[in-house]
Amino acid sequence: MNDNVSAALGGPRTGLGGLPQRLVQDGVVEEATVLEALNTAKERKIALVTQLVESGAAQARDIAVAASNEFGVPVLDLDAITLEPETVRLVSDKLVAKHRVLPLFRRGKKLFLGVADPTHLHAIDEIKFQTSLSIEVVVVDDDKLQGAIDKAIEQADNQITAFTSEGDVDLESLEVSGGEDEIEERIGRDDVEDAPIVRFVNKVMVDAIRRGASDIHFEPYEKTYRVRVRMDGVLKEVAQAPVQLGGKLAARLKVMARLDIAERRVPQDGRIKMKLSKSRGIDFRVSTCPTLFGEKVVMRILDASQARLGIDSLGYEPFQKTLYEQYLAKPQGMILVTGPTGSGKTVSLYTGLNLLNREGTNISTAEDPAEINLPGVNQVNINPKVGLTFAAAMRAFLRQDPDVIMVGEIRDLETAEIAIKAAQTGHLVLSTLHTNDAQQTLTRLVDMGVKPYAIATSVSLIIAQRLARRLCNQCKQPLDIPSEALLKEGFSADDVRAGQKIFGPIGCSSCTDGYKGRTGIYQVMPVTDAIARIILAGGSAVEIGDQAAREGIWDLRRAGLEKVKAGITSLEEINSVTID
Repeated sequence: MNDNVSAALGGPRTGLGGLPQRLVQDGVVEEATVLEALNTAKERKIALVTQLVESGAAQARDIAVAASNEFGVPVLDLDAITLEPETVRLVSDKLVAKHRVLPLFRRGKKLFLGVADPTHLHAIDEIKFQTSLSIEVVVVDDDKLQGAIDKAIEQADNQITAFTSEGDVDLESLEVSGGEDEIEERIGRDDVEDAPIVRFVNKVMVDAIRRGASDIHFEPYEKTYRVRVRMDGVLKEVAQAPVQLGGKLAARLKVMARLDIAERRVPQDGRIKMKLSKSRGIDFRVSTCPTLFGEKVVMRILDASQARLGIDSLGYEPFQKTLYEQYLAKPQGMILVTGPTGSGKTVSLYTGLNLLNREGTNISTAEDPAEINLPGVNQVNINPKVGLTFAAAMRAFLRQDPDVIMVGEIRDLETAEIAIKAAQTGHLVLSTLHTNDAQQTLTRLVDMGVKPYAIATSVSLIIAQRLARRLCNQCKQPLDIPSEALLKEGFSADDVRAGQKIFGPIGCSSCTDGYKGRTGIYQVMPVTDAIARIILAGGSAVEIGDQAAREGIWDLRRAGLEKVKAGITSLEEINSVTID
């Protein structure tokens, strides 16, 4: 809010004050006329300035100059500027029409707002909340304002790029449904009381989808409430809301996810399905957690299109892709994908399932929860509260003539033993583990209590992976790095002699800090006879890793350096996701 306006409005008043008093003092209008206009404007529910101009009691330009002098804000002639549709669209049509304001231009996080009456503080506060921008007031002529608003909205409607093939998203009429509940909730435009909250939440969700974010964090603190999104693996703050609205925002998200809004003491999990158009919907996995100052809500964006990208787009090296496809084609065995949370394990598994998803193949999955809906695949959500564990689901699968079984995660010995038995008895089993690399996966299974001979005869392929940000092709630039530094980082002497180019991030309008998108980095390790013998002999992860290296298997570091050599990512990024 403009500080000068706030200062002018602060403190006690006697009789006429603020703008009306200034108009009388400057001789723009008589005091009796102002008093009459105030009463008429109140009855008509319009602004005093509008009433004075429409009645002919004062000229719009004279009022604008008086307002500028009174509150110390600039005055602008609307005929002298060209509005940008993108700026106009920062504020909803509903708020523009309701408050008769006009977004003029934006400079960084500051939005300049054209108003005829700068004392309309409620409007300024509401727009500040909706846009998450700092507002600077600019006084404009009232008689030109409405025409400029109509023209700007018309131009924005004609020029705005459609978000989907069905047209732009109506943020106040998005259809949402929670989880498996088929009852849909439509938030109507007439729901005035909750409209700002509804619009703010929907705008954050849609903007996150547009930006390609993977997660949204709604975070309450003692004096602030911030919203962050994770883009290309990095959290960025995108909005702040009044801290007193934190409870309403959490309640809105819980209603959308069909959670218990009265329960604030324990974590809850739910799902939201948002319909962007008739042909496109996005799922969100919602998790709430009580914190010191309210409930933090994290939403994981689940876009089914990611699972249909195809193996070629994931970043596998050609020989790694061939290995994965070869072992997917085998009728039995176990393929394990390992890596930290958020490393793309689920997308790798779903990509494999898509390759196997044919009419003649019976595929069943047990997940916690099922993140992406795959037609043709029998997906089961784990529910430990009723006894539906990973182990229980797998026992059921084995009685239903399966060809392929996917277990979301092997967490305990019981699940591991059932998965291994399934792999040993003619089924292809896919699952995940949380380990740092492929060789540690084998020793992790031993630590869980699985017999070494069972591992050696069932596990056929292990994929360890990370996600690294891609350099923006528009602005990346070669770096001058000394040869000694390159050798120390792991590049070969041949690479250094050949004058290997290393690119770094710069940053431009097309990317985020020099990066745009992510690519996978993989260690694809088959369990060969030699590695199986090391497992049977009780060998360590180091011994397994050394044998894999002798067999030509790239570790994660080597795979990452290849991406650097290809100019796909930066050495800095690889150093942050792999160990030298």
